[in-house]
Amino acid sequence: QVQLVESGGGLVQAGGSLRLSCAASGSGFRWYAMAWYRQVSGKSRELVARITTDLSTFYADSVKGRFTISRDDAKNTLYLQMNSLKPEDTAVYYCNRISEPLLWGQGTQVTVSS
Repeated sequence: QVQLVESGGGLVQAGGSLRLSCAASGSGFRWYAMAWYRQVSGKSRELVARITTDLSTFYADSVKGRFTISRDDAKNTLYLQMNSLKPEDTAVYYCNRISEPLLWGQGTQVTVSS
């Protein structure tokens, strides 16, 4: 069974950077469009960025120009480079497939201090 494990979160000051990783176990990673989501306690999970199998990308307006999504299919890993972080980026970040989504992982906490 394919599982997703997010990592790379932490505490950073506003203006700082973090790089999140999402490691997928099993096979088939390369055949799926992938996405990063984030969730603040008490609010719905929201789409942050997505990347297709042909490397087309989409970003939420709130992160456009600051975040970059990428993937390494040889390593079954999805990345999210986050620059110029703002306090409003504070959330738990998750990854998942766009279609046939898997069970959600535990996510990785990102906290941006002002």
